[in-house]
Amino acid sequence: MTILQKHADGPVVFGVLNVTPDSFSDGGRYLGAEAAIARGKELAAQGADVIDIGGESTRPGAAPVPHDEEQRRIVPVIRALTAEGIAVSVDTIHAATAREAVAAGARIINDVSGGLADPEMYRAVAETGATYVIGHWRGIPDPGHDRSVYAEVVTEVRAELARLAEAALAAGVARSRIVLDPGLGFDKTAPQGWALLREVDRLASLGYPVLIGVSRKRMLAELLAELPGGSIHAGPESRDLVTAVVSALAARAGAWGVRVHDVPGTVQALAVERAWGAADPLSAAAAHAPSAVRVTPPTHRPSSGMDGSARLADADARETVHSSASASASASASAGTDTDTDTGDRITLTGLEVYAHHGVFDFERETGQRFIVDVELAVPLGAAAGADDLARTVNYGDLAEAVVAAVRRDPVDLIETVAERVADIAVGFAGVRFARVTVHKPDAPIQATFADVAVTVVRTPREEAR
Repeated sequence: MTILQKHADGPVVFGVLNVTPDSFSDGGRYLGAEAAIARGKELAAQGADVIDIGGESTRPGAAPVPHDEEQRRIVPVIRALTAEGIAVSVDTIHAATAREAVAAGARIINDVSGGLADPEMYRAVAETGATYVIGHWRGIPDPGHDRSVYAEVVTEVRAELARLAEAALAAGVARSRIVLDPGLGFDKTAPQGWALLREVDRLASLGYPVLIGVSRKRMLAELLAELPGGSIHAGPESRDLVTAVVSALAARAGAWGVRVHDVPGTVQALAVERAWGAADPLSAAAAHAPSAVRVTPPTHRPSSGMDGSARLADADARETVHSSASASASASASAGTDTDTDTGDRITLTGLEVYAHHGVFDFERETGQRFIVDVELAVPLGAAAGADDLARTVNYGDLAEAVVAAVRRDPVDLIETVAERVADIAVGFAGVRFARVTVHKPDAPIQATFADVAVTVVRTPREEAR
């Protein structure tokens, strides 16, 4: 295992590394492997959680690159960076390149075409077990915006992303490994891009993490051109400040990740956003010091969690095996199960923090708040322990991501409903005898001093309940 350093709160920061001669922003600057490796290390040191490496430009008018050339550019860079423990994403629309990149150590496949460019991509993602960023586009980038025609851009992009995600699921890609990207700049005008940014929460309501990639794009240039002295903002790097502002606003809107060229500026903007939203900025700064998140390479076994998709606040994910009969009987009685079928083995995930928009009051729906989820699963663990086989138990990383997606779904009034929703997900994992789910609402609008409010439900799989 390697260690990915990221903040305990806030979006995952993807640092862009173009190993190309013709990218719109920095084409040719990092074309050589030595320069690219050095740049990747620099981005990681500046605070990037993931280095997003591309060997083929997707700017309008860019020439297609043969797969072997694309791989020649990026594979040595991926190998070198992952050997240093740096998390890497591959920016490609080609299944063959995605496979080679994951074999070299990449953990995320960032496909701006969402699988439309290469019909083999979904199978490649499913077989490698990588996290898959599904981008939205309608074809090779079109500078004339002939395809940028929408009756209602947010509704249509959301629906098209949902269809792509369903296609990936049907091909065997795990739900917990899907991220959505609205594809800003791909078949969207600047006003359409701003409309999508204003409604990130509608995209997130599909139940998947959302990645925002607007760094240095033309929609920002068009905005800056309208300002006094707009001509001074002509170059791509002049758009870094507004990119950082967008990153901070995207974080506030609930984005899972941001993809940027200028990592230091974005990291600083995100720090300001966190401090601004904290009751005590100094305490917030201490609370968001980098913390270690374990990430497992997908080619060997499934990851213990999508990089940065869930925040474990004072979290404890542990497997516990109770050997005493009394412990087994007590747990079985409390869950309403038969002691003959409950070994007392448990997988417990506590302190899972999710920001969502549930509540009875309008302001709760509009601004959202923290929810803390605890899940206890009764799962026989003897076979998994004896064979040391992850496939015979519940992957607690997949569990965490499924719970996060369930909580982030469409808003409801009651945390009782949220708990029921999570329990339904939890008992769906293979081998689970029962699930005990507690949903905490520590910031509930109660006009009195209190420590916490929570509900707990205990549920069994439907087939056992019958």
